[in-house]
Amino acid sequence: MKAVAGMSIGRVAQLCGLAPSAIRYYENAGLLPKPARVSGRRCYSPDVIGRVRLLQLAREAGFTIVEIRTFVAGFSATTPPPIRWRTLAERKLAQIGRQMEQLERMKALLESSFHCRCLSIDECARMIGERPRQAQAVRLRLLPLPGR
Repeated sequence: MKAVAGMSIGRVAQLCGLAPSAIRYYENAGLLPKPARVSGRRCYSPDVIGRVRLLQLAREAGFTIVEIRTFVAGFSATTPPPIRWRTLAERKLAQIGRQMEQLERMKALLESSFHCRCLSIDECARMIGERPRQAQAVRLRLLPLPGR
């Protein structure tokens, strides 16, 4: 029987700057193929390094695990990577645009609309409630408080 040459999960993790648990997570999420096992231990081929770095690049670009799974396995096998990247990038750019608009509204609200001189929360609520919505300098979006 021929010995299988390969790398341990620790070595792959070290070369990619990750914890071994991240490699296992990527495997369980279906982003990495299951490696061969030698004496019960994972034994990776060297090409897994490129695959992990591809996943890291996608994460740095802001793609979620679900989006990366779509990139890896959600297209026809004949769809080349550039088309996959462009398709996902267009969706992500639209999402980022919406997030940037929301962040700009939040920034404007924080910078200009909290010059309150009210003596109570009730007075503050009444003052805000009396203003026509169009007269408000910033469109207020009420967000739930963290932990609720």
